[in-house]
Amino acid sequence: MMAPEFRRKRSLLRIKRPYESREETTIDWQRKTNRINKMKKGIFILPSLLTLTSIFFSFYGLILSLKSQFLWSGVLIIVAAFFDGIDGKVARLTKTSTRFGVELDSLADVISFGVAPSVLFYTWALEPFGRLGWVTAFIYVACGALRLARFNVQSSVIDPKRFNGLPIPAAAGMLSTAVIFFEHLEINPANYSIFLLALVVALSFLMVSSIKFHAFKDLTLVKEKPFSSTVGFVLLMSLIAIAPFIVPFFLCAAYVISGPVMTAIFYFYGKKHHKISVINGSAISQTQNQGSANVNSKL
Repeated sequence: MMAPEFRRKRSLLRIKRPYESREETTIDWQRKTNRINKMKKGIFILPSLLTLTSIFFSFYGLILSLKSQFLWSGVLIIVAAFFDGIDGKVARLTKTSTRFGVELDSLADVISFGVAPSVLFYTWALEPFGRLGWVTAFIYVACGALRLARFNVQSSVIDPKRFNGLPIPAAAGMLSTAVIFFEHLEINPANYSIFLLALVVALSFLMVSSIKFHAFKDLTLVKEKPFSSTVGFVLLMSLIAIAPFIVPFFLCAAYVISGPVMTAIFYFYGKKHHKISVINGSAISQTQNQGSANVNSKL
């Protein structure tokens, strides 16, 4: 008896919605669709805005290098590298990766990590070499552009866990942190001019080489040992906080050196493994031949 009365009271308390016509329903649906489309457009624009921010900071760094403010020029190129690193990740997380964004990112890399660091390094250390200095700076820019073009062509073919050749942001980071390191410690680059010239040539060669560099896209270790990875990240950030003008230089140098070292290790390990397999294969074939010879002699 109580149940029907309770249902009757609930029906009286329930707010009745006014009758909506089909036209009003269609208008509301169109408004929601337009709102969603505007949100999607905003999300698609976000990675491109981050890429343009990278260009802005690198261009500003180029202007400062022409004004002989070398330390802050190098810092701005590092800031540009940060924005260049997150634009692709934002595009993948929001599922807004487009062909336009890929092409814009490549053009931005030529400016941010090709032209800007080469001008910085030329005005800072290579200008006394005259023609040799600006030709070396041009070789760096040309090799960086070739590296980007090769990456765009081979992106769907090569192993995503490793880069084929030194990435141009890493090369730019090496040059920028070298300038920051020398300027912070007030070391005269003229005393190491030959070494700095050779550094630019070596980085140019590494960019167009087939030497493998770690891409840091495999997060298996982080997933397996999240606590240890977090502690390592905290220690790394602490070191950078203690010496922000010194530690990045050694980090970039370690990454640049890691490519040739790991490639040499893999080469000799593969060569040794191949020799062992050849020896084992020949031993197995000799055993089989001896077994067949013994069978024939018994017959």
